[in-house]
Amino acid sequence: MAFLPHPERRPVLVAGASSGIGAATARWFAEAGYPVALAARRIDVLESLAAELRAGGAEAVAVPLDVTDDDSVRTCMTLAAEALGDLEIVVAGAGDLAIGLSYETSPEAFSDQVNIHLNGAFRVYRAVIGGMIERGRGDIVFIGSDVAKRPRPWSSAYVAAKSGIDGLVTTIAMELEGTGVRAGVVRPGQTLTGMGMDLDQNDTERMLNDWIKFGLARHGNFLGPEHIAQGIHAMVTMPRGAHLRELEVEAEGAVAKKGNP
Repeated sequence: MAFLPHPERRPVLVAGASSGIGAATARWFAEAGYPVALAARRIDVLESLAAELRAGGAEAVAVPLDVTDDDSVRTCMTLAAEALGDLEIVVAGAGDLAIGLSYETSPEAFSDQVNIHLNGAFRVYRAVIGGMIERGRGDIVFIGSDVAKRPRPWSSAYVAAKSGIDGLVTTIAMELEGTGVRAGVVRPGQTLTGMGMDLDQNDTERMLNDWIKFGLARHGNFLGPEHIAQGIHAMVTMPRGAHLRELEVEAEGAVAKKGNP
């Protein structure tokens, strides 16, 4: 069976575009010529980035988004589509990080993490999937984490949410088979972003020591958020008829220096 190529114009919405991986992804797509809607809670930060992208010749708009609120999600998708046209690519990556030992984490704090990372991603998906199915095409990329494959102590809620993303995407991909719509997950390894930078220093030190104890901190190298953006771009630019369903991006350890020949 022959598949039609992607349309020339493919509007993108990036949830969580105010910083880190989301901001880098919005920038990557804008610089590649895609119309981009930047979505997050911090609308002032989004407006500044969107203005910067427009000054560079890109088509970019900022739209407010709170992924924990159904009405906010639906309104965001409507505003983005009104500004740019039907959304062809949606990146669900909004979220923050809270750490703590599981037996010291309150049920409320646990639920908050799941609501942001897992339920929030589902809200974004649910708000756009109907239109994509009607059009017979579209890409939804969920930002997961390598903790789904290699859980780490001090982040039980985050691990549970990101493991849920893996299960969600696997289920969604099967259900969307034959619709022309693709769903995939990109799992970043350790990436240098603003997420987690405001954590308690003592807790962070204890957490890292536990990671070392379990062999989960192999080296001190980090990915840049632009590496994840490049992976997302690679996923959605696969030709129609091919489906890159999952991609894990890890930081390489330092290359050992070679002696002089």
